[in-house]
Amino acid sequence: MSKAQSELPAAVKSAGRPKASEVEARTQELIETACRLILHHGYTKVSLETIAREARVAVRTIYVKFGGKAGLLSAVLASRRERLFAGCSMDADPRPLREIVDDFARDFYEMLVDPETMAMQRVVIAEAASNPELAHAFYEGGPRLTRETLHRFFARPDIRSQLRDDVPLDMVPVHLIGCICGDPIGRFLFPDAAPTREEARRNLAARLELFYAGVLKSVK
Repeated sequence: MSKAQSELPAAVKSAGRPKASEVEARTQELIETACRLILHHGYTKVSLETIAREARVAVRTIYVKFGGKAGLLSAVLASRRERLFAGCSMDADPRPLREIVDDFARDFYEMLVDPETMAMQRVVIAEAASNPELAHAFYEGGPRLTRETLHRFFARPDIRSQLRDDVPLDMVPVHLIGCICGDPIGRFLFPDAAPTREEARRNLAARLELFYAGVLKSVK
């Protein structure tokens, strides 16, 4: 080793491939940047070049990691889903049915009324008709995965045995999500008239009771 090389700072001599934690941090920054720009400009109007420039990455990096803008949107949605389901597996949760569903409903409702989530939904509603790619990416990265998670839960033998025999299993996730959502039209049209946090919790609890009354077997 030459004298010049031996005098190089340790950080320079050890420079090489970035650590996994650094790669993860950069990827998360890219996802958050994409989310912010899509919410501000709309999905159609923001380009990959703009996202890449703001996130300080190459456009090619986005294609390699996500396959393009639709894949990047799916990653944005997946990131939000991970926050919702972090540390919770409905597939193996041993608690009583009502406790599991109540917790899911509370967290899911909080996500639905989050300003960022509502802004993303507005973007999708406004552009989906003219951009099938957006509609497909949003559905595949959000609603479909949530419904599949719920379907697996209600299909568990110990859970299915508590449901009425005449309840179509495929309809239960859709019915539950509808009960959790409440009045989405009102939320979008009249955001200033949103209920207080306590009112929202009481209303959600009442809607869940309607769900339970409709799908659970009667306790004799």
